[in-house]
Amino acid sequence: MQQAGSADLPLHYGVVPPWLAERMAKLGLAVTESVLAEYGAKAMLERLSDPFWFQSLGAVMGMDWHSSGITTSVLGALKKAVNPHAKALGLYICGGKGRFSKETPAELIRLAEQTGLDGTHLVRCSKLSAKVDNTAVQDGFKLYTHNFIVSIAGDWTVIQQGMNDASGMARRYHWHSGSLQNFVEEPHTAVCGANQGPILNVTAVEAAGARRAMLAITQEKPGWMIPEIQRLLMPRRHELQAEDVDLKRLGSILWMAHEHNLGGFEELLLLKGVGPRTVQSLALVSEVIHGTPSRFKDPARFAFAHGGKDGHPFPVPIKVYDETISTLQIAVQKAKLGQTEKHQAIKALHTLAAKAEKNFIPNEQFEELIEKERADAWKYGGKTVYGDAKAPSKSKCLQLRLF
Repeated sequence: MQQAGSADLPLHYGVVPPWLAERMAKLGLAVTESVLAEYGAKAMLERLSDPFWFQSLGAVMGMDWHSSGITTSVLGALKKAVNPHAKALGLYICGGKGRFSKETPAELIRLAEQTGLDGTHLVRCSKLSAKVDNTAVQDGFKLYTHNFIVSIAGDWTVIQQGMNDASGMARRYHWHSGSLQNFVEEPHTAVCGANQGPILNVTAVEAAGARRAMLAITQEKPGWMIPEIQRLLMPRRHELQAEDVDLKRLGSILWMAHEHNLGGFEELLLLKGVGPRTVQSLALVSEVIHGTPSRFKDPARFAFAHGGKDGHPFPVPIKVYDETISTLQIAVQKAKLGQTEKHQAIKALHTLAAKAEKNFIPNEQFEELIEKERADAWKYGGKTVYGDAKAPSKSKCLQLRLF
């Protein structure tokens, strides 16, 4: 068993407003359908097991780019949207937060009865993954959410999150069934985050003797450090700073969307009529669907698709969000009918942005970019949990050259 990684995130409280939750479900389903159609269920599970990809997905869906709330909100939206179509998609999402996490075994057994999957085995995997992160690895984080995502082929991913009351941080753990060996010796490819000092980890290979001693009911309790192989540690601050973003990658997308005449790109002719601001969002969504793992080392960049519900880096532009969903939904539905032109056009956005990076040199107007997005938010029906975006008292026309 490989655990694909974990992430440390500041705790956020409150709920996702209905206007965002509904859109997250629609966009989440469209992204899922696109990945499944292009790459298959195994690839979707691999993406979900990558903490950087998952954080990028949450950011592009309009959640706060760095918060612990991404975990429960994104998985809640996916479960709500995907499960009604699970039979057709061949992907099932079980579990959830709090009491819903405890319902995972029953959900898996019902699923097994409907599909012929080995329910006993899946329940065992679910329970053992939770036991390892909650008991065998005692790092100060107590699990409070557990989701088990399984394909019709029996491949699965676990995403679970623990809370540390003392530090005010949450830690997310990602598991993937891609290379099962065993659960009790080096099951993780990484457990990472802020170094907590010596912790008890009886799954370490060095702890084999300790495990034997424990079975013999001795009193040995050796502790071992877990190597920090892969790290995604988010800052507590809400504001987005230039250091959080790959400006070269972000800038090339903005340049392509806002500065270049789309008519010059033959691949994008089918997106005629879609405004530059929506092309900006679609390009980032396209990267979530089609990008390679190395493209997700700066998840904060994806907040420039649809902002964040708390207004960081800017209010959620509802009109842009809806147009993004509509364009992607139409592309998915047409692709099902064998009409792949629009689907390929959206895919081309990712390809063209990547090509543009090669010779692109960004400048240092990052703060001005955020200021412009906030000033324009009212034009796109911008919303936050605090209310609707208002037009600035004095009209500002910012000529940015970040891109």
